[in-house]
Amino acid sequence: MAKPLKKFSAQADENLLYEVKEIAKKEGKQFQVIINEAFADLVEKKKQTKPRKNVMAIFEQSLSELDDLYRELAK
Repeated sequence: MAKPLKKFSAQADENLLYEVKEIAKKEGKQFQVIINEAFADLVEKKKQTKPRKNVMAIFEQSLSELDDLYRELAK
């Protein structure tokens, strides 16, 4: 069963809004479906683009400590 949708109000660039509506029409989907897809894509993108600082710090430490091993393994 689909999750119920929550109504909200927002403003958008007129041209961008037109393009999104055209995508919905072209794909034969409701506007709200396209908006939900866009939201999901944006959330996923934002989650993946910035690794957590502590993870990167440990990774960098690993590179320093195990550089020789990594070079050997890469051969």
